[in-house]
Amino acid sequence: MGLVYAEVELINAEDLALARKFYIGEDEIKRMYVTGLVDTGSYMLCINESIQAQMQFPVMEKRIGQMANGDRIECEVVSQVELRFKNRRTICNAMILPGDSEVLIGAIPLEDMDVLVNPLRQELIVNPDHPYFAQMKLKGVK
Repeated sequence: MGLVYAEVELINAEDLALARKFYIGEDEIKRMYVTGLVDTGSYMLCINESIQAQMQFPVMEKRIGQMANGDRIECEVVSQVELRFKNRRTICNAMILPGDSEVLIGAIPLEDMDVLVNPLRQELIVNPDHPYFAQMKLKGVK
């Protein structure tokens, strides 16, 4: 299986909340389309410093991230990132990778949106078992 990329929309969820309360206009909501590597070996969404400079997501903390080559780097973690793909959306945290690093779409946002990697077509798809809205497994006590 080769590399799988997907075009997604990133939106500043804090801006969405401000627009809902009429503090800012719809045209002031920071949003952008990016192409990201679908990386099921990564847990989180990872964006780069250039995207963060434009989107201005709130910085919550710093964490150590282990790169694919084994190097460990300290990264800022931002919150209030709304990620949209086709008819799916999630709000998640993202790690900020240095410079113009490639966007990585990790397992947590993929699971939350209920999307799958189609290995034959090498593309990200909406789960065909739940085409109209995301479905989550919930464990409960009977």
